[in-house]
Amino acid sequence: MKDVTEQIDQWLSQDIDAWTRRVVRRHFDPDTGTPYWLKRAAELAIDPRDITRHDELSAFGPMPLGDLRTLDPAELVPQAVPRPLTGRVWDSGGTTGNPCRVYYTEPMLEHRAAWRRWVIEREGFEPGRNWLQATPTGPHLIGHGAVDLADLYDGRVYGIDFDPRWVKRLLRDGRLKEAQEYSAHVTEQIAAVLEHQPVDYLVTTPALLQALIKSRPELVARLKGVRLSGTHATPAMRRSFHNALGGGLVVVTYANTFGNTVGLPVENDGALMPYLPNYPQVTMAVVDKDDWSKVVAYGEQGQVRLTVLHDDLFLPNVLERDLAVRYDTGAEWPCDGVANVKPLQVVRSAPEGIY
Repeated sequence: MKDVTEQIDQWLSQDIDAWTRRVVRRHFDPDTGTPYWLKRAAELAIDPRDITRHDELSAFGPMPLGDLRTLDPAELVPQAVPRPLTGRVWDSGGTTGNPCRVYYTEPMLEHRAAWRRWVIEREGFEPGRNWLQATPTGPHLIGHGAVDLADLYDGRVYGIDFDPRWVKRLLRDGRLKEAQEYSAHVTEQIAAVLEHQPVDYLVTTPALLQALIKSRPELVARLKGVRLSGTHATPAMRRSFHNALGGGLVVVTYANTFGNTVGLPVENDGALMPYLPNYPQVTMAVVDKDDWSKVVAYGEQGQVRLTVLHDDLFLPNVLERDLAVRYDTGAEWPCDGVANVKPLQVVRSAPEGIY
């Protein structure tokens, strides 16, 4: 089992302004920089290479997500990365139409995996156990978590088939009965594995865990723990999950294709559920819904603004479809956190579905 503590400590010790200078200068290097950003440089009011602080990234404005829906993902990777690029292209959920697509280089996958390895140990999950990864598959990055569990945490991992876009399409079309049938199809796959195989931990979504508790509570009660991501979970849902597991581990996470977080200990009997981004390559701010450049005060609610600062991927000011509370992480951590994440708006044209 790989020890990643030294890596995480190095990342957490980084000065965010110095890290910002390093990443921006790499992506805007005239000779080896990123094709997309070198083209956009002419549109900016400043020379990006003059940026010295993280808070100056507002000069880029909100990231135009439409570009990520149509662009060849290779255009977002610095020319310093040898061509041709080989590896996986990952999709966002596609809730509002054509999905965004990004290419992950090996160092990016290693960064994500190291944080995942580090945090699941902190959360109390034991190495060398059997897991069921009941999450989206195919082009969705969360499905790659099964590889992380096997390679970095000595796990044996089961899986299911799970296409979240189909149920979202059914909901958009008002075909509720068929959406319920698809949800049942997924939960039946989960139940079949749990019933016949020696599974210790389940990775799934809050919505699917709710459905599984309703249909097969005895299978949930056998588990030693669950790790949840995707559709949001309220404090009340979290308490109900604890009850269903009879004291087993319940961890709720917040993540997407662009960046992950670490779940910090809940506060006020679970009424506050905070998260820390995978710093320094991912930072998050909570901003005024009507003014993306204005960060709200600690304890206030606003829209999540995410920035990706990988050596091989730079996405400033991604405005998420999520609301959150700005969380003060104190002296222990080098950046702000977010808490009590929930959808910015749930409408028929952009349903949350079961993921």
